[in-house]
Amino acid sequence: MKARFVTAISLSRTRRFPYIAAMSEIAKFVNNGSASITPALAEKILHHLPQWKLEFTQINAPKFPHLVDQLEFLADAVEDVVEGAYKDLPYAAVAQALFALIYAHKKMGIIPDSILELGGADNSSVVRAVLIQNEKAFAIYAGKQGVDWRKITSQA
Repeated sequence: MKARFVTAISLSRTRRFPYIAAMSEIAKFVNNGSASITPALAEKILHHLPQWKLEFTQINAPKFPHLVDQLEFLADAVEDVVEGAYKDLPYAAVAQALFALIYAHKKMGIIPDSILELGGADNSSVVRAVLIQNEKAFAIYAGKQGVDWRKITSQA
């Protein structure tokens, strides 16, 4: 009887707050994808990040106004860690950040970027999952870099 009650509550929450279930699935997607990120891949991508940052500034996603700043923040964090300038970010956070950057760069996501109303939603969800899962570590990094963490997380 108790198990049914828990299941009913879980289903009820999912119906009332579908974003909770969706964010959980996006977090699983990020975690699975980031598991394949290696230090060798990080070093290889490091050389492409300046170009990717330029590409990210061209993203047109008016419904996700913080996306470009968030991608640039993640790219800066990855650069600093891979170059050895910042050594206090957990590698899981770096791997997830790299996954999000690769995902955004490929432009072929779950939702095609060409769909004006929704294009960018998947990129934004992936980036936010990375930021949420590693909030403490990225907040510390932001503080040490003089970046207003509230602007990155869209709380400003």
